[in-house]
Amino acid sequence: MNVNELLTEGYGRLPDLVRSAVEGLSPEQLRWAPAEGANSIGWLVWHLTRVQDDHVAEVLGQEQVYATGDWPGRFGLSDPTDTGYGHSPAQVAAVRPESDQVLIDYYEAVAARTNKFLAGLSPADLDWVVDERWDPPVTLGVRLVSILDDDTQHVGQAAYVRGLLP
Repeated sequence: MNVNELLTEGYGRLPDLVRSAVEGLSPEQLRWAPAEGANSIGWLVWHLTRVQDDHVAEVLGQEQVYATGDWPGRFGLSDPTDTGYGHSPAQVAAVRPESDQVLIDYYEAVAARTNKFLAGLSPADLDWVVDERWDPPVTLGVRLVSILDDDTQHVGQAAYVRGLLP
């Protein structure tokens, strides 16, 4: 298995997980949190998609998918740069997806760009330093694993919260 196949396999598991976490839920269910200050399903899936969108766009030197069209408005938001990092409980509650489909559509748009990028990678590309603000500097390989790890954790949390819905 080469690097493209390995990363494509890992990232390729996410769309079905995202869909199963949100499909068929009402906007109210997507906004429901199991406790005061806890993350909702809608916020978790929005955030995991925002992280992938933000990080892959930065590596590609492209505009984020979220910044095109009316994505922020479809989540009840206005700031196209907001990814959810450091959100307070009030900011989490402000993420209000209009439907399960908007979460699915946004994730699929981001995943399509990510998969196209992954298909063209070579093993040498993974050593490219993409962020020198850290010690040690972050390589593309580390960044891609970090995104996958973050997305996997958050989609698992969303699935768990779905199981708690009243």
